[in-house]
Amino acid sequence: MQRFQFLKLAAAAVIAVPLLLSGCGDKKNSELKVGATAGPHAANVQKAAEVAKKQGLNVKVIEFTDYISPNKSLEEGSLDIAIYQHEPFLNNFNKQQGTHLKNIGVAVVQPMGFYSKNIHSLKDIPDGATFAIPNDPSNEGRGLQLIEKAGLIKLQPGKDGSAITVADIIDNPKHLKFKELEAAQLPRSLSDVDIATIPMNYVISAGLSPEKDGFYYESKEAPYALIIIAARENNANNADVQKFVKAFQSPEVAKFIKEEFKGAVVPAWE
Repeated sequence: MQRFQFLKLAAAAVIAVPLLLSGCGDKKNSELKVGATAGPHAANVQKAAEVAKKQGLNVKVIEFTDYISPNKSLEEGSLDIAIYQHEPFLNNFNKQQGTHLKNIGVAVVQPMGFYSKNIHSLKDIPDGATFAIPNDPSNEGRGLQLIEKAGLIKLQPGKDGSAITVADIIDNPKHLKFKELEAAQLPRSLSDVDIATIPMNYVISAGLSPEKDGFYYESKEAPYALIIIAARENNANNADVQKFVKAFQSPEVAKFIKEEFKGAVVPAWE
């Protein structure tokens, strides 16, 4: 009788082990993974994760140093949300990669600007100056459009911003030269070029000052300045995903952004 009871207990233990392991797996799977590029995007997401945790949502923040990997990870399912890009970039990525990512909310507004160690106004830009610009499709066009807006070049009319390259410059009266670099490398390039057009997140993460180092900016109403929250089409309405969006667009995160970035980055939902 004792031997029979022992065998029953042993069998129950064998069954319980995989059930316990399964339970651990479920808990791990309940963790929401949110990707952002290093710098202000990651800082904002981390603050939103703190807010979400108070509401019972466990969030893991994953930082990236490039623009392509977060969207690839999102499409593949290793991320649930990505917060780092404007909608034109997202649309171009979907078109080029055949992916199914969508805008599910607004995050922040952060304009691109001109930065230089030695030049502090448009009138001081010399003939033959070298501009460093982002080399990813939508941000290259974005940078060139900003240079055109400053009256320094003229671009071929009628092209979508994400399709514009240096080959579309049809008038260059100051004989400007252009150096195409990864966006993350642009702040470092200031020692080697006259001016760089740099997205605000890389300005802040590099320790540059928009007030001291920058001198010409996009309008805060520009579509490229608005950073969005992205998810997959098949998880956009997931309860945890929507819960995180609300946590991000909370008064606590808005206060953090205003205090941390002093107007260089502003909440887009207010």
